[in-house]
Amino acid sequence: MKGLKLIVCCSAAITLIPLPIHAEPLTTMDEVGAAIMSCWNPPTGVEKSAVTLSFSLKSDGSLVGPPQPTSIDVAGDEKVRQQFVAAAMDAVDRCTPVELSPGLAQGIGGNPFTMEFASSDKAQTLSPSN
Repeated sequence: MKGLKLIVCCSAAITLIPLPIHAEPLTTMDEVGAAIMSCWNPPTGVEKSAVTLSFSLKSDGSLVGPPQPTSIDVAGDEKVRQQFVAAAMDAVDRCTPVELSPGLAQGIGGNPFTMEFASSDKAQTLSPSN
């Protein structure tokens, strides 16, 4: 009798999500803003729109809690507005924690910051809330 060989072939789909790679810890809030902005992918077809999120980072670079929208100026209906805000919140979630230099980590813990996420036809800003 000949043996029957069972060959099982499995395949897995792997989705790679590009995350920013920083060779050195971040030393300024401008660098933190740029790192987070590298994950910003605004919904297509939305123009003249922006959402400002307020958030705080722990000294380890992770979020204290979820970002909170403080200003929403999105052109379009409620669905477009929700998608735009969700995309901004997703950018912060995907790009945190960030690696902070010891000096920045010491002064950043718990301080509120605001960051504007805008369509490509508007400028983005990051600033301390206080």
